[in-house]
Amino acid sequence: MTFWIDTHCHLDAAEFRPDAQAVRARAAINNVAHCVLAAVEVANFEAVRQLAHEGGDSYALGIHPLYVGKAQDTDLAQLDACLLRYRDDPRLVAVGEIGLDYFVPELQVSPLRERQTYFYLQQLKLARQHGLPVILHGRRSADQLLKGLRTVAADNAGGATWRGIAHAFNGSEQQAQAFIALGFKLGFGGALTYERALQLRRLAASLPLEALVLETDAPDMPPHWLYKTAEQRASGEPQGRNEPGELPRIGAELAALRGISPADLAAATTRNALVALPRLRALLPS
Repeated sequence: MTFWIDTHCHLDAAEFRPDAQAVRARAAINNVAHCVLAAVEVANFEAVRQLAHEGGDSYALGIHPLYVGKAQDTDLAQLDACLLRYRDDPRLVAVGEIGLDYFVPELQVSPLRERQTYFYLQQLKLARQHGLPVILHGRRSADQLLKGLRTVAADNAGGATWRGIAHAFNGSEQQAQAFIALGFKLGFGGALTYERALQLRRLAASLPLEALVLETDAPDMPPHWLYKTAEQRASGEPQGRNEPGELPRIGAELAALRGISPADLAAATTRNALVALPRLRALLPS
C-alpha cells in the first residue's frame, strides 16, 4: 500500500483550530500515514506534543527565527528542559523548527540578525547535547545555515555530520549538495508545483532521489491549485487552505518531474524520512 509522510506541518496553527481532527482525518483518507508537527515557540510546545499524541503523529520542539524577537533568553533553558523531560517520548523526533531568515527586512539587520544567529547556534548545540536531528528553516540564508552547522559540529562531539531536514529547500545546487554532504535531506512541498519556479523544479527533478523528503508546511506554502492572487482575493475568492491531505497530489507532481510513479516516490521519500528522523521508524505502520 502506498503511504506518505508529511515531514513538516503546523496542525496547531490558528487556521486549523476549528477542525484539526477533521483535517488529520482527511489526510489519513489520502494515505498520509504520518505528520511531523514542528513547534515555533515555547508557547506552542505543549500544543504540538498533544496533537502529535492525539493523531498518532510526531513532533519537534524549537524556536523559529521569526519568533526570536519576542523570545526570552530563558526560552532556551525551557527548550533544554523540555527536551530532557520528553527524552523518552518516542514521538519527539527532532529539534525544530530552527534556523535563519534573511527574507523579512527587520531580521536582516541589528539587533534581530545577531539574535536569531545566537538562538540558531544555541539550538544546534542543544540538538547535539540531546542526540536529536534538526529541522532547519532557511530563507536567503543557506550559506549561513551551513556555516553554523560546521561550526557547532567542530566544537562539539559527534562528528562532522548531522541528521535532519533542510525544510522548504530553495537554494542552489551547490548549497543542496553541501547540505546532503552534512547528512541532511531536503524538504520539497507546494512551491515545486508552480511552473514559474524553474530552478526549484529543476533541482527537484535532478537531485539524488535519496536526498528528498516531502512536506506541506500546512497551512503555509500552498500548492498552485490552492493559491489565489491578490486580485482574486479582492474579488471575493477565498485563499485556499493548505492541509497535509494535499501531500499525495504534491508528490504526484514531483514524481512526474522525475519520471517515476507516485508509489515509487512515496516509498523513496518514506525511506529518506526514516533516515533523517530515525525515531519515526517505531511510529509507522509495519
